[in-house]
Amino acid sequence: MITTPTLDVERSLHAQGFQFVAGVDEVGRGALAGPVTVGVAVVDATVENVPLGLRDSKQMSAKARADILPTVQNWVTEYSMGSATATEIDEIGIVQALKLAWVRAYEQLRIKPSAVILDGKHNWIAATGDSLFQAKVPTIDVNVTMQVKADAHCGSVAAASVLAKVTRDLEMQSLGLKFPDYGWQSNVGYGSATHLSAIAKLGVTEFHRKSWRLPDKVTG
Repeated sequence: MITTPTLDVERSLHAQGFQFVAGVDEVGRGALAGPVTVGVAVVDATVENVPLGLRDSKQMSAKARADILPTVQNWVTEYSMGSATATEIDEIGIVQALKLAWVRAYEQLRIKPSAVILDGKHNWIAATGDSLFQAKVPTIDVNVTMQVKADAHCGSVAAASVLAKVTRDLEMQSLGLKFPDYGWQSNVGYGSATHLSAIAKLGVTEFHRKSWRLPDKVTG
């Protein structure tokens, strides 16, 4: 079901005294290749009227996302994107890589949010490294509101999801020109049949997550 996002949660946080509220969303968590990318969309109390057609990026076509991107960029108070590479994901694990991508996005912002709306139930922004991955990723002190399906219900998070999705897709499609056999132009690094078959036939590239469960290269 397609849901129209609102600014209800953002307005509640504004009313609590948080001047700048950021929607945060990630893309690429489950991909086999490429980065994980985090989008941040900051809104203040003067931002009004969620743009017509803005949805969770998963509910939009690639054309719709590309078409609405300039509107989203002009609508929010400020925005940024940050990424962690496949190599970093292998080194520190996906949760810490998400956090690293968030920190990189946050550091680019001129206007720093004091409150964040995060999709889901797991606050990976505040996650600490476990015994397996001793990642030294700094923790940024912000108020975090967890919201299930925030990318569908909260305008700022929907904006962040579109920003992140368009950014990562373009990066993977560009890489796909160098590695055409893996089908990144269409699957953008996820585990499609074409992608899995290419890994089994050709092996992995420097952009694959080698800690993931990938097909073994067929030899002989």
